[in-house]
Amino acid sequence: MTGRYLDLESWPRRTLFEFFRVYDQPFFNICTDVKVSELYRRSREPGGTSFFLGTLYASLRAANEVEEFRLRLRGERVWRHDRIHGNCTVLREDESFGFGYFEFTPDYRTFEANGRREIERVRRVPGVEPQADRDDLIHYSVLPWFRFTSFTHARRSDAQDSIPKIVFGKHFEREAERWLPISIEVHHALADGLHVGQFLDRLGAYLAEPPS
Repeated sequence: MTGRYLDLESWPRRTLFEFFRVYDQPFFNICTDVKVSELYRRSREPGGTSFFLGTLYASLRAANEVEEFRLRLRGERVWRHDRIHGNCTVLREDESFGFGYFEFTPDYRTFEANGRREIERVRRVPGVEPQADRDDLIHYSVLPWFRFTSFTHARRSDAQDSIPKIVFGKHFEREAERWLPISIEVHHALADGLHVGQFLDRLGAYLAEPPS
């Protein structure tokens, strides 16, 4: 986990950081739909891109390009990771689930191959295997059974928790396009709506031109 601490004295968001970090519940959540028509089309081709891994890759690529998604609380300081990765629920045949760890690599084919192996590993191993010592992650969940327009996460009372959480729902057709519900939850001491908007802009662009 490489990175560095921010210089809070020169950080433009310091006042907002100090304001929001003492909130009892400092996270805010935004739910919207993103267009996935092209990725959906490619995923249905023989040997095509995995819809799940293609979406996860686009999301991690976008998140890594928005600095605020790489910031984490460390005591009263702020750490900026050089790169962040994905931790996502993986459903098993017995209807339990575990957590898979998806290391982000810019090369999609490497990411997809590693991701497929990780999915199979989690499906074979019981338990949840939380890696509580890591915060260079985004916590992901996938709910392919239904659409949603709001979302609330289960949380522990942990003042140091600052990891973003992203959830994907069931994709659907609207006006001849394919759409995917997404929930994005971030710590307001580290990010604002502006930064969620920057993430969504990048995500939309990468989903419009998915890797093949």
